[in-house]
Amino acid sequence: MDKHRCGWCVGDPLYEAYHDEEWGVPVKDDAILFEFLILETFQAGLSWITVLRKRENFRLAFDGFDYKTIAHYGQKKIDELLSNPGIIRNKLKVHATVSNANAFLQVQEEFGSFSDYIWSFVDNMPIKNSWKNYKDAPATTPLSDSLSKDLKKRGFKFVGSTVVYAFMQAIGMVNDHEVNCFRYNEV
Repeated sequence: MDKHRCGWCVGDPLYEAYHDEEWGVPVKDDAILFEFLILETFQAGLSWITVLRKRENFRLAFDGFDYKTIAHYGQKKIDELLSNPGIIRNKLKVHATVSNANAFLQVQEEFGSFSDYIWSFVDNMPIKNSWKNYKDAPATTPLSDSLSKDLKKRGFKFVGSTVVYAFMQAIGMVNDHEVNCFRYNEV
C-alpha cells in the first residue's frame, strides 16, 4: 500500500520526490537556504512545480546558487540570464537575485550566518501545525508578515509574506505536512 502524502504533491513524480525528501525538512545550511530563498522568489505568481521543473537549469545558470558569486554579477551576466530559456526570465526577479545575494551576505556579517538569523524567528524550533488538509494551511501568518517586513528592511526583494511563508514551509521552519501524511512525524 502506498504511503499517504499531502494532497498538493500527489500524481507528479517530481513533486512527490520533492515532498518526500525535502519539503519541510529543517534546513540550517546557508547555501541551501539561499537556494530555497531564490527559488521561492522566482515562484512568486507562478506554481511551485514550474520552478521545480527548472531547478537544475537555475542551478546551472546561477553558479550553483553561490551567493558570493551572484553578489558580484554584472550587466553581462544579467543579460545572459535574461536570454536563458531554461529559467524564468523575469528581469525584476533576476535583478532581485543579485540584490538578495548582497543582502544575504550582510545578514551573515551581522548574525554570523543566515541560518542563525532566520531560525531566530522561531527560537530555533520548527512550528508544528496540525492540518488535516493542506488547503487549510494559511498563505501567510503574522510571523511570515513580520519576517517579510524584516527581510525587506534589510534590502531583500520579492519577499512578500506569501513568498516568505512558502519559504518557511520549504525549509522546515513550519511543519505544514497534513497530519496523516507519512512525513508529518518524520520531519
